[in-house]
Amino acid sequence: MEGSSRALKIGILLLAVITAVFFGAAWYFSSVLMHPGPFECTKEHFVYCGDPMEQGIPFEKVEFRSSDGLMIRGWYMPAGKSIRAIVFAHGRGANRNEGMRFARPLHDAGCAILAFDFRHCGESDRSFNSMGYHEKKDIIAAVDFLERGKGMKSIGLMGWSQGAATGILAMAEDKRVRAGVFEGGFASAADVIAEGAARDFGLPRKPLLPFVLWLYGLRGKLDTDAMNAEDVIGSIAPRPVYIIHGDADTMVYYKHGERLYAAAGEPKRMWTVKGGPHVECWQMDRKRAEHSVKEFFNKYL
Repeated sequence: MEGSSRALKIGILLLAVITAVFFGAAWYFSSVLMHPGPFECTKEHFVYCGDPMEQGIPFEKVEFRSSDGLMIRGWYMPAGKSIRAIVFAHGRGANRNEGMRFARPLHDAGCAILAFDFRHCGESDRSFNSMGYHEKKDIIAAVDFLERGKGMKSIGLMGWSQGAATGILAMAEDKRVRAGVFEGGFASAADVIAEGAARDFGLPRKPLLPFVLWLYGLRGKLDTDAMNAEDVIGSIAPRPVYIIHGDADTMVYYKHGERLYAAAGEPKRMWTVKGGPHVECWQMDRKRAEHSVKEFFNKYL
């Protein structure tokens, strides 16, 4: 009896330790999702790390509020009397500089540009990262700003990485966005998280990841089943989308681009950037990147 009682106590203790370790690991990884590491703009990846005057583009600093009350800050670059504008949506944990590679060619094509920092990034209000679930409110607020504050009548969207996935979520919800270019976006938030966990930490998808996602959703008040661009991109049609993805992308694997393109309705187009790493189509082929994006927006905005 005494031996079995001791074994039971040891078993309970081991179970408690395993549970504590499991919960601690889930809390840690959900915190990593909520709070990306520090960001540093580098010319290697973003090319332009200064304000728009680095490229000779006049601009004004602007701010506007999301529907849940956060102040979003950015740069507005007017293009004369043009009523066409494009919103730039940067990637996870980055800032408004990410899209500035495309500012000059699109501005020269007669489009005003709004480049802003998502919540919890750059100069915008602190919050946490939700892999696009809450960030889509920032894009919708940007569209409101352009329409109501600047009188824009034809609005497009260009997003990179998480900004691409978020842009698809926002475009599916807000029909004022007439055309979207999405580079390096993920089809499924859960899949890209699981792939990152396997790549960076050697973790299998089960049993930890489902609990991490549950805890992430609980802490962030988000629906992890409503974060998948693949599920909604088809509803954007007949508004056009342009998917760009490098086939050597090791951050958001190329299959995500293929899935997004397959799920999209017509009109749609896709550029597979041969040998392209994560969101660097401009660096791989600047001439094609600038021409194809300008041609797309000139046609559809």
